[in-house]
Amino acid sequence: MGGVFSDAQSKQGCYGRGRSSQSKGSRFEKKESTKQKYSFIPDNFSSLEQVTTALREAGLESSNLIVGIDFTKSNEWTGEVSFNNRSLHVIGDTPNPYEKAISIIGNTMAPFDEDNLVPCFGFGDATTHDQKVFSFHCDHSPCHGFEEVLACYKTIVSNLRLSGPTSYGPVIEAAIDIVEKSKGQYHVLIIIADGQVTRSEDTCDGELSPQEEQTIKAIVDASSYPLSIILVGVGDGPWEDMKRFDDKIPDREFDNFQFVNFTEIMSKNATLSEKETAFALAALMEIPFQYKAAAEFGVIGCSTGRAKKIVPRPPPVPYSSRSVLCREPRPALFA
Repeated sequence: MGGVFSDAQSKQGCYGRGRSSQSKGSRFEKKESTKQKYSFIPDNFSSLEQVTTALREAGLESSNLIVGIDFTKSNEWTGEVSFNNRSLHVIGDTPNPYEKAISIIGNTMAPFDEDNLVPCFGFGDATTHDQKVFSFHCDHSPCHGFEEVLACYKTIVSNLRLSGPTSYGPVIEAAIDIVEKSKGQYHVLIIIADGQVTRSEDTCDGELSPQEEQTIKAIVDASSYPLSIILVGVGDGPWEDMKRFDDKIPDREFDNFQFVNFTEIMSKNATLSEKETAFALAALMEIPFQYKAAAEFGVIGCSTGRAKKIVPRPPPVPYSSRSVLCREPRPALFA
């Protein structure tokens, strides 16, 4: 899952490394100035060509994609309007919203993934809830391209049990661990989900639910790594809280979170090609600035040693992949 970066950025090293001539004060001032510069990233582009040009100018020739998919129970009813009152995960003759999103992400964003290896995780089902993630393969290997992502998804979803509650914390932590193990290569985490982070009726106004706290902490932690997070919203929403969610996040190294309303884009009166272009534009809009922020912070090519070690669960049920039946290993009969 190796990425390609410009020589100047790949050789710059970790922030502050090799800069003994600078005082700690001046380094702190520079870091604070950079944080302020990238604390809010506006949507500055009106065409996909402008975005790809900005990516090249920023020195980002390729990146590495990670995919997380929401298997919480709310998917059973958040397709009432947008998916004819069916579960968003139903497998049938017509592709469901998750299948469509995976396919379009593959069509539009795979060219930015150098090696076509895509680590994939599920969360929110009866085996993970809001605490863990499961890998799409028992050996935790990545999928080979988005065709395999889609094939694995269709097999897994047919057997698992949707559950909850909803937290994006575990999948973000899994992505941070991948970035750490890659020695700081730039990655983009794409989370496909049906709604906002769980907030119970017991949570008072002005307070955060445990799932919100977990998610916000993970997003803040992720801003210390070369990692961008794109949340792709499928289904009916509601999305107002998700759009405001970014504002609840406290001080980060840089604005590393972007929400894209997939349902709204795909419901436009336009051709499929135009919709795919609109989606790619919305998803990639902030990437050039986020990559520049990571480069200026000096976190590209770095290992912090602070990332939580994540061991994903295996897929919830045995399933066939690459003609090999995937099962958890049996304990040895004889020691």
